[in-house]
Amino acid sequence: MCLSFHSFRKLIASVLFLTFFFTGCKNSEKRTVKTEEITFIKEGELSIYKPGTDVPVLNLNIELAETDYETQTGLMYRTSMKENEAMLFIFDDVAMHSFYMKNTEFPLDILFIKEDMTIGSFQENAQPLDEGSLSSKVPVQYVLEVNAGIVAEKGLSIGDSISFQKL
Repeated sequence: MCLSFHSFRKLIASVLFLTFFFTGCKNSEKRTVKTEEITFIKEGELSIYKPGTDVPVLNLNIELAETDYETQTGLMYRTSMKENEAMLFIFDDVAMHSFYMKNTEFPLDILFIKEDMTIGSFQENAQPLDEGSLSSKVPVQYVLEVNAGIVAEKGLSIGDSISFQKL
């Protein structure tokens, strides 16, 4: 096979282009965006009590969601939460509130808490990344998200009360 000088230059240019192209693509695959893990920030403490008792059945460190941004984001983009940690959502109004698990990567029990600080309803074992609506079923002012299984493990029920303090 005989190549002219011009054809030879085109062949070399093509080989060089393909080499650089595939090398660049290969290297770009190695470039991943590393996101920093969102860490829990203890902003208070919360206890849950059975009616008529002064001894809590559960004590938790809580992170608070009070602003619109904190309320909308909640526990999204986190991979886990320690057993003694929870997030407490504090709303200005008493209303029906709905939550979903969009961008939440681990299962939760969601406790809907009425204005009088008693549990009005709950959603056990809400599944990660599920965008279905989880309604409070009754008007509430607070919502507590804990790791899935806590409601059953501690025998929590409607009418149990909470108390919390901000740090």
